[in-house]
Amino acid sequence: MSLEETLFRVKKAEYGANYESHYIEQYKLYVEMADRISSRRQSANSFFLSVNTAVVALIGYVQLGDAVDRSNKFYWLVSIAGMALCYTWYRLIRSYKDLNSGKFKVIHVMEKNLPIAPYDAEWESLERGKNPKIYHPFTRVEMVVPWVFFALHLSVLVNVVPWAYCFHMLINK
Repeated sequence: MSLEETLFRVKKAEYGANYESHYIEQYKLYVEMADRISSRRQSANSFFLSVNTAVVALIGYVQLGDAVDRSNKFYWLVSIAGMALCYTWYRLIRSYKDLNSGKFKVIHVMEKNLPIAPYDAEWESLERGKNPKIYHPFTRVEMVVPWVFFALHLSVLVNVVPWAYCFHMLINK
């Protein structure tokens, strides 16, 4: 079943006199929901950015007074938790990207039955995202940030693991 068939299940003649007004109201509501998804996405990014910044700052603060005790499990646990948090953040960005893409596909189909199609026209003016000189999706930049923090957490983990001890234990098994 195509997107249009799924979206327009009831024909205008079957629906009745309120078809146009209900269609416009549903379109407005749907566009508002797309905007809300973008707002939730920004809130989620702010949350993850704040938590990761706080974790990195905490590790730095604890290291100042700790002289880096490599046996301290705090560093291992925080690093692993930070990496898991970053991966979750990345997956959430991907999920929001996919959800927004789906919403805008539906909006474009709905606009086919409206006198003007501003979202489709905007997308067309941006060459449908195919020319990076005209439009570089923020999502590409947005998805790098969790990996930057992931690398920071990984570097702490690599720095605190007593590698010589680990290799010694492996060799002497």
